Amino acid sequence: MIELRNIHKSYGKLEVLRGIDLTFDQKGRIAAILGPNGSGKTTLIKSILGMVLPDKGEILLDGRSIRKQWAYRDGISYLPQIARFPENLTVLELIAMIKDLRGGHVEDERLIQLFDLQPHLNKRLGNLSGGTKQKVNLVLAFMYDCPVVILDEPTAGLDPLAMIHLRELLREAREQGKTILLSTHIMSFVEEMADEVVFLLEGNIRFRGSIRQLKTEYREENVERAIARILQGGERGRAKSREHGAEGIGHGAEGAALSGVEGHSEPETPRLHLN
Repeated sequence: MIELRNIHKSYGKLEVLRGIDLTFDQKGRIAAILGPNGSGKTTLIKSILGMVLPDKGEILLDGRSIRKQWAYRDGISYLPQIARFPENLTVLELIAMIKDLRGGHVEDERLIQLFDLQPHLNKRLGNLSGGTKQKVNLVLAFMYDCPVVILDEPTAGLDPLAMIHLRELLREAREQGKTILLSTHIMSFVEEMADEVVFLLEGNIRFRGSIRQLKTEYREENVERAIARILQGGERGRAKSREHGAEGIGHGAEGAALSGVEGHSEPETPRLHLN
């Protein structure tokens, strides 16, 4: 279970998170954390990981505070928004480094085959395309059997076949009872894969609920149009909200290792991509 209590975070005068209260206590579910750039999604994710330190509030994992702790991150698989790999290493060297850092049992060979990375194993990371780097990123994120999976923009740069394999991995993780948090701007992917949506706007939770509830309350046929209604300040339908306290406006290798990370993140540039 992941619990966030009254989380605040500012960068100078810019308030990025404004008293966030969230609980993810149901296993085997995919929660999509959505919002325009600058809404606080990545800061929220990095706060759970201990990569950003909130100014106020508390985060608990399985009932225990994560403050000044690090061992809890062994139970988290993380894919960062931007994969900053050491460009002089080969793919094999990178995977070996992560295995050495984290230890334990891994399923890297299955994932390498799944994403057809065999031809690239001895290539330097600096020579790979963006899509191939993202496949390496996914191998690093999924090769450990962790109860919590956090993915920040996992679809970036993926070709259609890799997208199919990503969906397969997410369904597999859900069937295994894992807690899965993901952030993406691809609304069709959210509609297909997510069990619930948390929509952030200006550091507040504007909506939390199921896909069906989102479309019903904003009287739209798909997630993209419902999200657009939220951004336009549209009123909800007559259906009662079942949000949980959400009323009102209220990097590659370093991510996989989850160690030696910086405790600061630059705020995102405000812009929105729904497709």
